This record gives sequence, structure tokens and C-alpha cells, in this order.
Amino acid sequence: MARRLVEAGMRSVLIDHTNWDTHYNNFHVLKNDLLPHLDSAMSTLFRDLHDRGMLESTLVLVTGEFGRTPRVNKDAGRDHWGPSSAIAIGGGGIQGGAVVGASNERAEKPATDPHGPEDLAATIYHVLGIDPKTTFHTPEVRPMPIVPGEGRVIRELFG
Repeated sequence: MARRLVEAGMRSVLIDHTNWDTHYNNFHVLKNDLLPHLDSAMSTLFRDLHDRGMLESTLVLVTGEFGRTPRVNKDAGRDHWGPSSAIAIGGGGIQGGAVVGASNERAEKPATDPHGPEDLAATIYHVLGIDPKTTFHTPEVRPMPIVPGEGRVIRELFG
């Protein structure tokens, strides 16, 4: 469905897949339910976009709003974790197979150059051909940058 919407000219498509809040039985739920569906959907989407020559002009992003705790809780689950998380991003000129950044040995926090949501926003705008430093003004002439703070394009994604 997502590929067909993009093919028809839709500029942005959001697919929401719920039930990733694995506070209990994390590994069973991931292995037997969530990850097989994600793997099937993403591999099909990337193959379809590639076969139709649309992958270079389509940015695909897989993310959540936070990471999961590096340690397993008493219910064999993982809880919410803000200091470190991971995303998958491809297409749209992104170099395939690139890994950017690393966590410390316990996966608690970034070990190298950390990137925050503002960097991801800057990168998405860059792929869309929009200068991430663009600022709009409200009717009261208040400046509103499209990327908050010091967001910077994650150049390592582009090879």
C-alpha cells in the first residue's frame, strides 16, 4: 500500500505498527510476532521501490520515540529508555549498509558522536531539498526554525 501511495504521487506516508511496548516477554514477542512482520514489510517495500526505480527518490524511516532499556526487567521485558536508541533509514540517497554511531559496551548511551532528533529532522529536510536552517516567522514576527537547536545533517549517511 505504501509503495502504491508513493507511486501515485503521495509526498509522505506514515505506517503505524503498534504493540512495540514490550515491557514483558520481550524476546518472544519480537521473535514470533513483531520482527517477522517488520522484516517482511520492509523487504517488500525496498524491493518494490528499487524495482520501479523509486528508491533513490523515496526516503524510508523506521523509528520509535525512544529506545529500550539495556537490561531485561523481572518480566523478561525491556522498559522505556531515553539515553540511547536506534533507527533504520534508507533510500533517498542514503548509503546502503551504513552504520552510524555506536553505544557503549552496555548499550546504555552513545559511545561516539551522538545524534539527536534535531539531527534526524535536519537530515530529512536535507533529503527533501529543504535547507534545515530555514526559519519561518509567525504573524507576530517571531522566528520559528524548522529544526530546533543545533540540528545538523548526518553526513555519514550519504557516503
